[in-house]
Amino acid sequence: MTAILGLSAYYHDSAAALVVDGEIVAAAQEERFTRKKHDAGFPTHAMQYCLDEAGVAIEQLDHVVFYDKPLTKFERLLETYLAYAPVGFRSFREAMPLWLREKLHLPRELDRHLHQRYHGRYLFPEHHETHAASAFFPSPFDEAAILTIDGVGEWSTTSWGIGRGNRIELSHVLRFPHSLGLLYSAFTYYTGFKVNSGEYKVMGLAPYGQPVYRDLILKHVLDLKEDGSFRLDMSYFNYCQGLTMTSEKFHRLLGGPPRSPETWVTQRDMDLAASIQAITEEIMLRIARHLRKQTRMKNLVLAGGVALNCVANGRILRETDFENVWIQPAAGDAGGALGGALFVWHQLLDQPRTPRTKDSQKGSFLGPAYDDDTLAAVLEQHGVVYHTCASEDDLCQEVSRLLAEENVVAWFQGRMEFGPRALGSRSILGDARSPRMQSVMNQKIKFRESFRPFAPIVLREHAHEYFEMRHEEDSPYMLLVAPVRQEVRIPSNPDQDAAFGIDRLNQPRSLIPAVTHVDYSARVQTVDRERHPLLHRLLRCFQRRTGVPVLINTSFNVRGEPIVCTPHDALRCFLATEMDVLVLGRQIVHKRDQKRVSAAARAQHLAQFQLD
Repeated sequence: MTAILGLSAYYHDSAAALVVDGEIVAAAQEERFTRKKHDAGFPTHAMQYCLDEAGVAIEQLDHVVFYDKPLTKFERLLETYLAYAPVGFRSFREAMPLWLREKLHLPRELDRHLHQRYHGRYLFPEHHETHAASAFFPSPFDEAAILTIDGVGEWSTTSWGIGRGNRIELSHVLRFPHSLGLLYSAFTYYTGFKVNSGEYKVMGLAPYGQPVYRDLILKHVLDLKEDGSFRLDMSYFNYCQGLTMTSEKFHRLLGGPPRSPETWVTQRDMDLAASIQAITEEIMLRIARHLRKQTRMKNLVLAGGVALNCVANGRILRETDFENVWIQPAAGDAGGALGGALFVWHQLLDQPRTPRTKDSQKGSFLGPAYDDDTLAAVLEQHGVVYHTCASEDDLCQEVSRLLAEENVVAWFQGRMEFGPRALGSRSILGDARSPRMQSVMNQKIKFRESFRPFAPIVLREHAHEYFEMRHEEDSPYMLLVAPVRQEVRIPSNPDQDAAFGIDRLNQPRSLIPAVTHVDYSARVQTVDRERHPLLHRLLRCFQRRTGVPVLINTSFNVRGEPIVCTPHDALRCFLATEMDVLVLGRQIVHKRDQKRVSAAARAQHLAQFQLD
């Protein structure tokens, strides 16, 4: 047995992953256990879970791999601070304590967290190597072009190359400070959202606006080449030397200061979002086309935080000559833990690789699971009124009826998902046919901005009937946006055509209005029997009842907290929102029946529930 532990930590979304004899056994993000969103601390809990899941002791680990090279990253930080000195002293002063205390002494820190029980060597591949490994090695392809795009690793911000068999080779890079990820984050900051977590809000806001700033940005802020490479004019940015993303020159160019967080989103903010989204899509399309021409590969794999831009991903699939695209569902830094472990197994140990038709990531259901006895015991512990379905068939029949009656259902089943774009095990479900469901779920359930779209899950065999996708096309990880088919759309009236910006929000656009965005797009997740057997059965029941094989599927959490991990997390989130029904395994809990739950128990749950 060869056991390889991969770790990512200290920047964003710390995680652990365990690969045993080339098999992905377990992977999880630290935030799910600590309940601290985007937890960047050492992944102590995630690591212990992975070891326990595999039944592997620390002493039995053959290799421990970290997802980047800390010393090279430190070199980049020092060179950057020196280049801007003395302007960047405040940023330097705030960054150095953690580096001097922990990051520069990573082997010592790893020894400490592994309780001095691991006696092998620590391995440190490059950051973009771990991204590339996470994209290619679990993919269903024997060979593929590889594209990784993020903020920055050590020095690289974008890299591309090829993967064949059990080897990857990155041949081209863009280097810091010229970064598509940081450019997008600069606009995330400028439009009033939180960097490293609000980028998807900018993507969701973009269809409400027009890209009126696109040409201005391309003229002044970046020099874009035909192959997708570019250089930024750094006088418009502050991220090299300061604590903010944009400079006063940036603000003057675009007509004012950044939007203050939590203030009203204006048409200008929507237009800014539309502009940076259009530029991002253009850059990614140019890179992809260049990569296809250079490599002549028919398959493309992607990773890195920018690979979570599912709108751009959908355009790459539809508008380039790549026949197939596979994206790592934990595309950000968390996926580096998995990529690092797979990099060691295939690239360093030269172990063979046999691609699987459905990929080797098991639907990304790689986290903890809880049996029905445990789930029932949690409900009993808190005095919750519930009933247990006799079988999974009965469960799916009852839940499909509740969904068809426009109940919002929290769905907790099987192993927790790894990554933000693998859903179906810790989910909130709703009826996609309901015109009111989007606003209800945004404002009363998720406690988030009203403009945010929801994504559909659809039976894979029927996806092409509702969305512009190929028959049986795979999109299991909610990472591809596709247009809603013309046959499903509702023709607009003159009032709708005249509406602008946020006024377009509550206008039904299709037969599945709750998952149709204002530009007639949808972030599609396909459901198949192999990866999602119970969810597939539920969708089948819903289809037989309503004629529609589509549901809303959003992550089981609210704004400010990570996706739920344990049944305790699920119960607390359920009690603190206006969800109607909680399904834990075969146990069904109705909110209306919880009058007998003691006020003290409910208050305890609500006290633990925090909203930032």
